[in-house]
Amino acid sequence: MRIGVLGLQGDFREHVEMLSLMGVETLVVKLPEDLDLVDGLIIPGGESTTMGRVMENMRIREPLVKKIEQGLPVYGTCAGMILLSRKVVDHVQPLLGVLDIEIERNAYGRQVESFEVDLSIPAVGEKPFRAVFIRAPKVVKHGARVEVLAEYNKDPILVREGNILASSFHPELTQDTRIHEYFLRMVEK
Repeated sequence: MRIGVLGLQGDFREHVEMLSLMGVETLVVKLPEDLDLVDGLIIPGGESTTMGRVMENMRIREPLVKKIEQGLPVYGTCAGMILLSRKVVDHVQPLLGVLDIEIERNAYGRQVESFEVDLSIPAVGEKPFRAVFIRAPKVVKHGARVEVLAEYNKDPILVREGNILASSFHPELTQDTRIHEYFLRMVEK
C-alpha cells in the first residue's frame, strides 16, 4: 500500500513522517500523474485558499475530483476538510466539492486561540483522542449520507462519507496514530 500526501502547501511533511513511523510507504503528490501511483490520499492542513489555487494552477484539481468520484480513499485535515467540502460559508474559494458538508472557516478562532481537547471517538477506540485545533473549520451542515464520527460542542469535527474522511483537527501533530490507522483500514477495503 502506498499513501499519497498532497504536497502543494501546508503540513504535508508531518503526515509523511507519521505514516513513515507506521511503516507505510508514502509519496508526496504534486502532479496529476502522481495520483495514479497511490492507493489513498491525505490532503493536509494549511491555507485552503492557497492550496485550492495551486491545485488549479498545477492542473491537479479535476483529475483529483475524478479519482475521488471513482473511489480513491481520501482524508482531509483542517484545510483539507475545507477543500473537500461542497460549500464554505461567506467565502469564495476553489473547492473539490466531493464531501456533502458546508464549512465555516476559522470557526474556533484565530491562530492564537488554538487549543487541544480530549475527544471521544468510538470508531477509533475507548481511549480519548487528544485533538489539536488550529484555525479549525466547523461543519455547519451535512448531508444525510455523511456519518458523524466525533463532535466538539455538538459540532461535527470528524466525518465520513463513503471513501472520504475529514477532520477539523490535526492528528498528525500528535503521537496518536489511530485516526491514520482508521484511514488505512478504509484504503485496505
